[in-house]
Amino acid sequence: MSALFSNLNIKNVKFKNRVGMSPMCQYSSVDGVASDWHMVHLGARAVGGAGLIMAECTAVSPTGRISNGCAGLWNEQQAERLAPIVAFQKSFGAVAGTQISHSGRKGSAATALEGGSHIAESDGGWATVSPTGEAFDPDGTRLWKAPRALTTDEVSEIQGQFVASAKLADQVGYDLLEVHCAHGYLLHSFLTPLVNQRADAYGGDLRARARMLLETVEKVRAVWPEGKVLAVRLSVDDFAEGGLTTQDIAQVGQWLKERGVDILDCSAGGAVPAARGAIGNRTAEQPRLAGEVRQGSGLPVMAVGGITDPHHAEELVASETADIVLLGREMMRDPHWPFRAAKTLEAETRHVLAEQYGFFVGG
Repeated sequence: MSALFSNLNIKNVKFKNRVGMSPMCQYSSVDGVASDWHMVHLGARAVGGAGLIMAECTAVSPTGRISNGCAGLWNEQQAERLAPIVAFQKSFGAVAGTQISHSGRKGSAATALEGGSHIAESDGGWATVSPTGEAFDPDGTRLWKAPRALTTDEVSEIQGQFVASAKLADQVGYDLLEVHCAHGYLLHSFLTPLVNQRADAYGGDLRARARMLLETVEKVRAVWPEGKVLAVRLSVDDFAEGGLTTQDIAQVGQWLKERGVDILDCSAGGAVPAARGAIGNRTAEQPRLAGEVRQGSGLPVMAVGGITDPHHAEELVASETADIVLLGREMMRDPHWPFRAAKTLEAETRHVLAEQYGFFVGG
């Protein structure tokens, strides 16, 4: 029997297999509202048989977006547009998940399709915020704004935005909610010593730097239904000298477990420009690092990073390195990757694809 195509139960949520689509920005929202693109993009992966489908990085406020094209979940209009998209995914047996986030000092940018440089307020951009006032890459060729350091009152306000977004996510029908603390966005910027140089209660040693994340998670867990899955995405290695390591993240994972987190989504890098080259060179290491965090934290993990081969994915689950494998670009290339993987692994294929396809090709 294939480990990759075995069931997984977390709380009241059943995953029909261990294949997930990683959250990937689509730059196809207007004022944070999803478009027909999202129905096709997310729905196709449900038809293709993924057990978990993660919506893209979804901002908790207008100024929490990375770009003007990014998704949001801070008002009823956004929730109403997402509800049928989520219902469609779930009708094919997929677990629908979303990732809520604040971009921090990486916000107010043009979309990646347009080059990614920061946008001036006069051109439709907005002021950015961070633990401190240093720009992401002040010496880079792209324009990066200097953010404003958040006050403690503003920290609490942003935590409240995460809570409001979590309530809307429940209303939409999501069964898995992920708090984004990776890739140099706001929560990760508080956690990593590469960015957070604060001298107040939100800066200092690992426990103090984790305070922003832990408080946010506590508040979100208080409103997120107990039977649904709460996840946190973490950069488990900063891929830069002096940054976070898997040992640090395993400790953070233990604290998150105490606060009701059910699973960790293990990515890497993104905090500082120095990590850029390392991410490309070390992508293949990320699943192994996820396994280290799994062992050290005592929490299930989702592994991501260059996973394209079904045998590799199978081994990650069978060896208990990961509980779920997430595919990004490979799932873009092939929305029916779960079916192809089942066939390669000689697992049952008849019911992997949606019935409308499986009847004909899943024999």
